[in-house]
Amino acid sequence: MSALVIGVPSKGRLMENAHAFFKRAGMSLVQPRGGREYRGTVPEIGGIEVVYLSASEITNHLANGTIHFGVTGEDLVREMIPNADKKVLLIDELGFGNANVVVAVPQAWIDVRNMRDLDDVATAFHHKRRQRMRIATKYVNLTREFFARHNISDYRTVESLGATEGAPATGAAELIVDITTTGTTLAANGLKVIDDGVMLRSQANLVASLTAHWGDEERAAARALLDRVAAERRARTMREVRTRFKEADAEMVAEAKDRFGVIAPLGGPTSSGMLTLLCPPKTVHDLAIFLREQGAETVMVTSPEFVFERENSLWDALEARLNR
Repeated sequence: MSALVIGVPSKGRLMENAHAFFKRAGMSLVQPRGGREYRGTVPEIGGIEVVYLSASEITNHLANGTIHFGVTGEDLVREMIPNADKKVLLIDELGFGNANVVVAVPQAWIDVRNMRDLDDVATAFHHKRRQRMRIATKYVNLTREFFARHNISDYRTVESLGATEGAPATGAAELIVDITTTGTTLAANGLKVIDDGVMLRSQANLVASLTAHWGDEERAAARALLDRVAAERRARTMREVRTRFKEADAEMVAEAKDRFGVIAPLGGPTSSGMLTLLCPPKTVHDLAIFLREQGAETVMVTSPEFVFERENSLWDALEARLNR
């Protein structure tokens, strides 16, 4: 039997957050031999194998097609996989591992506020010193693409193997391209992010490999997994509203849809007056007021755990790419 293989970060906060993501979607990642085991399963869905790898290893395996899904950062996908959109599909942003890939220059460069200013500095630096300005970075490919979009060529990259933010202070480079969350470490090292220097706003993603083998069994397991992921994601955008009327008519429900973004009545209105609605969180209080004005004595609001719909946009997007 073929297995759908999912790559999950092997340690730290990324692993904890990945486990929490699957748990919210009603799936547990089980390591039969304990936390040091680098293989696991998803008991709720048959035909799934979990492998624990570093984030960079996950990205490589996705590109090579040796795993089907992986949890990894978009920054690694864009940096490590040439023509990434032809080899992988970013299925869903997971809301953790947030960081920006940025261009940072010394704070002493007070006249450098944007990429156009940096272009002027690079040209002057080359003319004066007969050498190109150095950029220390672990993101060589992203740097080349970003600087090319800004028509800047008077530079050379210096691959950073350690703490990139220290490169200008040690004389190893004039500026850096690095990843940052708050900018505190950059500021502590006398650096600033230029105004238009955010190259990529990255976070952890559920990523699918388009080069892996996708047989019927792998597709069935993927569809079951994405069905749960989509249902949990949809549930976060909805509140369930329940109430009872002496009389509940279709006209009132139509007005609720129009005014408060109600999706659809679930099982109502009925002859008993019971009515169940789904609506966005931002309009739930106004909807409750409206329903009471229409005669409801009590309005109960709950947060659904899952909202399953006939169409699954996550699976549909993946299937469309696999069928090309």
